[in-house]
Amino acid sequence: MPSTHDEILSAALKLPEDERLSIATQLLGTLPDDAPGLSIDGEDLLEELDRRFNDGSDTVPLAEIWKRD
Repeated sequence: MPSTHDEILSAALKLPEDERLSIATQLLGTLPDDAPGLSIDGEDLLEELDRRFNDGSDTVPLAEIWKRD
């Protein structure tokens, strides 16, 4: 059984995407609502998302971006 942070993270990253998402969601659910950087309701973030959505650029699926690395 993994015991260190790096071992746990390494094992988690080998899981299928749906399982990683489930773990991430569960972990985020344990944090306080006011934890810095976790809100998707922040005014700055919403403005930036709106700007990017309306700038006319083509979008690229995240899976394609990950393949580039």
